[in-house]
Amino acid sequence: QVQLVESGGGLVQAGGSLRLSCAASGRTFSSDGMGWFRQAAGKEREFVAAISTNVIDTFYSDSVKGRFTISRDKARNTVYLEMNSLKPEDTAVYYCAADVDGNWRLPEYWRHWGQGTQVTVSS
Repeated sequence: QVQLVESGGGLVQAGGSLRLSCAASGRTFSSDGMGWFRQAAGKEREFVAAISTNVIDTFYSDSVKGRFTISRDKARNTVYLEMNSLKPEDTAVYYCAADVDGNWRLPEYWRHWGQGTQVTVSS
C-alpha cells in the first residue's frame, strides 16, 4: 500500500521558516515527479512546487518563487519543501503528491497524496 506521510508543519511568525518533509513508502517514486500543493480554508487546492525525476528541474508557483525550495532524496524516497520568509497568506494545509501524468500544476493529474500537514503563519 502506497503511503505519503508529511511532517514539519506548525505555527511560525511571519518572516520565519519551516521545512516540510514527505516520506513515501509502499513503492519507490524515483522515476516519478513529486510535488507540494496547499489548501487554505475555503479555497481550492493550489500548486506550490514540483520536482522532476532528474532532481534538477523544479517548478514553483509565482506566489512562492524565491522563498520556497523543493528538493528530494531518491535514496530515502523523500521530498522536502524549505519555506523561508513565510507570510500569513502561506497559511494552509500542505499536501505532498507523487506520480503525475499530465499538467503538473493541476491536482487531478497526481495519483498519490499524503494526508496533509498544517502550516500557520501569524502576523
